[in-house]
Amino acid sequence: MTTSAAMSDLVKNDVSVLGPNAAAKATPKAVAGWEDETERQTFKPLTREEAQVLRAEQPSISPWRVVAMQAAVGVVCCLVAWLATGKAAVVWSALYGVAAVVLPSALLARGMTKRAGSAVGVAIGFLFWEMLKIGAAIAMLVIAAKVVPNLSWPALLITMVVCMKVNWFALLWRGR
Repeated sequence: MTTSAAMSDLVKNDVSVLGPNAAAKATPKAVAGWEDETERQTFKPLTREEAQVLRAEQPSISPWRVVAMQAAVGVVCCLVAWLATGKAAVVWSALYGVAAVVLPSALLARGMTKRAGSAVGVAIGFLFWEMLKIGAAIAMLVIAAKVVPNLSWPALLITMVVCMKVNWFALLWRGR
């Protein structure tokens, strides 16, 4: 017996017990016994005191702090590149990788720390600044070979990836 046939038999059997109008009212989840408690709960707005407690428990992190941490991690990557290779071209490539992450991130942080009026304005502003950030990063990558002599793509890309991963640690900092 296929799964759909078994489900059909289950619905028919449950309908015969519940009555002829039960099939029209019952959802597949309810008939199969899958209804969650969370689906029954209604939305309850927070009071002012509850919202203040929630903000105290989950403080926001400044985007400038994330940008500063990206820059610090990037400098560490440049030092590691210098110690590992001793070549100036590799260090300059790694430094350019840091700049290709930090400068667009600073652009986004600047745009997002401006005061906005409504939630819609914040959302549209975020989309605009995020697209500007992506465009700036792509433009920096396109001109990288002309800006950095003897460019080392592996050093540049590895440093970029490491600096971008700092954003994920912002979630951990927020949890403290």
